[in-house]
Amino acid sequence: MLPACLDSIMRQGPAELIVVDGLSTDRTVEIARSFGARILSDEGRGLPAARSIGARAASRRLVVLVDSDVILPDGSLEALLREFDQGGYTALQAGLESESGPGYWGQALAEHHRTGLSRHWFGLVATVFDRDALLTHGFDAAFESGEDIELRWRLSRAGVKAGVSRTTIVRHRFDDTWAFARGQFRADGRGLARMIRKHRLGGVRLLLLPAAAGARGVVLSLVRRQPRWIPYYVAFSGLNYAAMIGELLRRRGN
Repeated sequence: MLPACLDSIMRQGPAELIVVDGLSTDRTVEIARSFGARILSDEGRGLPAARSIGARAASRRLVVLVDSDVILPDGSLEALLREFDQGGYTALQAGLESESGPGYWGQALAEHHRTGLSRHWFGLVATVFDRDALLTHGFDAAFESGEDIELRWRLSRAGVKAGVSRTTIVRHRFDDTWAFARGQFRADGRGLARMIRKHRLGGVRLLLLPAAAGARGVVLSLVRRQPRWIPYYVAFSGLNYAAMIGELLRRRGN
């Protein structure tokens, strides 16, 4: 996915391009170098660390965090920056139009993200951020996943204006294999467990999130006469809870 992502970024005319590599064993570094990127490494510490490393290395007041599974349509970066300035935002994510290849699990992930309530929740997939504010609030190092939810909560408590654009839309791509979907579900569950552990009573309501999202998806599948998505939502809820419970028990045991 990386060449298309970087090509779409360079077509926007960015001031600089920084790629943070996660000890990859494929052609990531070679591809990034071919686009003239400054290449850094997170030494295998994961996505939250990678984002922090990239932001610290940036030389401009504003940084744009772009995951490698994103494609920016021509003109979208300029439009997002304009909305950011006009709206007085500290952080603004582009709207996401999810897509995948022909496989069932990728198509189901895309369907879930296109129709789920979470499509309007602030995240970090394709987000312009005031660099100083990002570094000030930072990421909790305990979060290998779910760091976007945790940061969103802290930004809200701090009164920081963050949002999701309804007019600037970028393409968000999913791998379409079961292994990828399973990894997503487990990462989501572990992230929710960390939120519950950190925020305690404030985070307890997150226990209902996988069940609520799964039930909503099943009902919508039936109403829209699309029963093919029901196995996806059952797997989504079940693996989220399995990972959540496993994470909570593991940390309790430690």
